[in-house]
Amino acid sequence: MQWEVVIGLENHVQLTTNSKIFSGSSIKFGAEPNTQASPVDLALPGVLPVMNRGAVERAIRFGLAVGAKIAPRSVFARKNYFYPDLPKGYQISQFEDPVVQGGTITFGYEKDGKFETKTVNLTRAHLEEDAGKSLHEDYHGMSGIDLNRAGTPLLEIVSEPEMRSAAEAVAYAKALHGLVMWLGVCDGNMQEGSFRCDVNVSVRPVGQKEFGTRCEIKNLNSFRFMEEAIHYEVRRQIELIEDGGKVVQATRLWDPDKKETRAMRSKEDAQDYRYFPDPDLPPLMIDQAWIDQVKSEMPELPDAMRKRFISDYGLPEYDSLILTSSQGMASYYEAVVSKAGKENAKVAANWMMGDVASTLNREGVDIVDSPVEASQLALLLKRIADGTISNKAAKTVFAAMWEAKSNDENIVDTIIEQKGLKQVSDAGALEKIVDDVIAANAKSVEQYRAGKEAAINALIGQCMKASRGTANPAQLTELLKKKLAS
Repeated sequence: MQWEVVIGLENHVQLTTNSKIFSGSSIKFGAEPNTQASPVDLALPGVLPVMNRGAVERAIRFGLAVGAKIAPRSVFARKNYFYPDLPKGYQISQFEDPVVQGGTITFGYEKDGKFETKTVNLTRAHLEEDAGKSLHEDYHGMSGIDLNRAGTPLLEIVSEPEMRSAAEAVAYAKALHGLVMWLGVCDGNMQEGSFRCDVNVSVRPVGQKEFGTRCEIKNLNSFRFMEEAIHYEVRRQIELIEDGGKVVQATRLWDPDKKETRAMRSKEDAQDYRYFPDPDLPPLMIDQAWIDQVKSEMPELPDAMRKRFISDYGLPEYDSLILTSSQGMASYYEAVVSKAGKENAKVAANWMMGDVASTLNREGVDIVDSPVEASQLALLLKRIADGTISNKAAKTVFAAMWEAKSNDENIVDTIIEQKGLKQVSDAGALEKIVDDVIAANAKSVEQYRAGKEAAINALIGQCMKASRGTANPAQLTELLKKKLAS
């Protein structure tokens, strides 16, 4: 039987406010346990929550970026469940009337060796508070409760179940991760729990319209774990069904050591949480003036920048998607083009997606921390364009620039001189090299003159070898063809 995978994501995005969503407590990461928990966070008798305006503005900013409806009136509800790190015995969230409704995320990904784009619809994004954290290590066989995270402001972003592979799900999550960082609504630090992914996975026979029974994999904090967990869960469900079993709706955890998902608890439905409007919080009212104010303060959005890169720089869609995957990448690229000139826009894109990206990945460095500054890369591209160095030599220069970690823009020319990488463009010097190579390679010359045009490649290679890679390839090839034709 052929199976179709159905995936939907719920992402918990920690907002970049200075204080919690309903109290003035700090949300700074790494504080000693229970030192950032106020009476409101501890749910002491008589305390009342007060809405954090900054959290609402960040939700509005996200909604505008994804083309969603910003609800003029949204309601906070109590989501009732018991857990040791939930002091109130309920979580303040939103249910029937979320602040952000609808919207879309567009992303690119590789499928069967080809580049594809896909748009996934969002169901909603709602504001809520985080719970505390249960600690199970170094407590002499007991568990500890840290309530520092209790009340941390979250925006839970829920997608429609429109993804059909792990590759699509990871690409969607990466696009969302990049967007919330671009907007400044989240710092994106997955190790600290600022961006967490819950993945709902089900399978169904190809052609069947009804969804299969889903299982939710909770709190995935890396894209690699997400991909591995989805692959495992899909195999588990298919094997279970094909063996005559039945998938049970449940919440599961990913064990990165054993490379498997394991059952955590049976999966609750909405009615199990007994939602009802929180009597301590009035409805959240958002008028058009507030939306317009937030909109006026927003940066240029990735989608608009992608279209501008295509129209202004003549880039293909693939390049524009990669270069706008983060604000840091886009800003760096624009800085390079502003110095190197629009005529080098495509070459700059190739370098950004090639040598620059591969070096950043290998070294584990973000583009904003690159030791090669945008102005230095721009000068390197100019030296390629004006024929000072070859593309091959430029790679050597780039590697040396990376190691040097210098802020001197002229380091490009310094390295070229030090390493003797300047291309030989002198006609007399090139002519001597060509004459020597022709005299020493009679067989290749005879083959070329007999109609085997590929034979010239061997001669070019010998010329480049003789010049130790410094000969200008274009001039060299032109001169060699002229000599062979005479």
